[in-house]
Amino acid sequence: MATLSLWEKAKPYICMISLQFGYAGMHVIVLLSFKRGFSHWVFVVYRHLVATIVFAPFAYFVEKKRRPKMTKWIFFKIMGLALLEPVLDQNLYSVGIQYTSAAFAAATVNILPAITFILAVIFRMEKVNLGKVHSVAKVVGTGVTVGGAMVMTLYKGPFFNIIPSHGGHQEAAGAAADMANPHWVMGTLFMLGSITCWSAFFILQKNTLKDYPAELSLTALVCMMGVVEGGAVAVVMERRRSAWAIGFDTRLLAAGYSGIICSGIAYYLQSVVNRSRGPVFVTSFSPLSMIITAVLGALVLAEQIYLGSLIGAAIIVIGLYSVVWGGSKENSANEAEALKLPTVVDGKINGSNGKIQINGNYPMET
Repeated sequence: MATLSLWEKAKPYICMISLQFGYAGMHVIVLLSFKRGFSHWVFVVYRHLVATIVFAPFAYFVEKKRRPKMTKWIFFKIMGLALLEPVLDQNLYSVGIQYTSAAFAAATVNILPAITFILAVIFRMEKVNLGKVHSVAKVVGTGVTVGGAMVMTLYKGPFFNIIPSHGGHQEAAGAAADMANPHWVMGTLFMLGSITCWSAFFILQKNTLKDYPAELSLTALVCMMGVVEGGAVAVVMERRRSAWAIGFDTRLLAAGYSGIICSGIAYYLQSVVNRSRGPVFVTSFSPLSMIITAVLGALVLAEQIYLGSLIGAAIIVIGLYSVVWGGSKENSANEAEALKLPTVVDGKINGSNGKIQINGNYPMET
């Protein structure tokens, strides 16, 4: 029983940590396909088409008996989820990563917990009590995280190579040209917009799961609506017929990998954990993606890491774990409070001495 209990407690952590490896691979594979001409508008459509084809049959049969009835309000929420994540988040992300780098994109994701925390407070999914140390830690950590993001945005500095290589003069020239890139700040703004939409997605997902507690079906429906909404946008924004061509190349790899791992599996696992632990917990493991992506970006794409990104990322991680520590302490306090056994006095709950008191007598023990 103790082993089972430990496994149940560890599952949310294992799921969220595992997803960061999936996201890290996506950062590199997607950027590689974009550099070879893959349209990000088309990518979003194909990505969720793959996810829909793979996961819709599982959703239909696995949750056939426990799937709630679809209502107009739930359907509108699903449309909103598809708009926030597949359409807005992923297209803004795709433009942003092309204007910056895979490592920078992964580092920017570190502000996801802070923005999610702010939205969770606004929508009363998180409580803030400045008289409690854990609440102060969450608030201060949120501010520090945003400050780190500003450092990454406004300061770039010299570059560093994770993997030393020859041709240093060419790399220095390339880095200098990149630092002069006028789209870098614009790319950062796109990334921040992407993260904001992603945070809003988790908030709405948590709310939707209350009315539609079928995680696999919700995943399939969001992916399907992502194809519809993303397809409508892609038809308007991408007029080239050649952009829709796909073969056994990096385009298929990007769409297949992202669709199965980062849409289907990710949406499902995030739904399960979000329903039990909340949106802030779901987003608290994003710094791992930055570290993994930085290594993969250097190995696969020969990217450089800039001083501003390192300093900003370090500040973000400090702020992030202040938020996580505060949340952990708050959960422990809530669990301790829940362990107190109430009594009933004249039909009302009162105290925690483990006895049920009715009309002044103690006829039974709990």
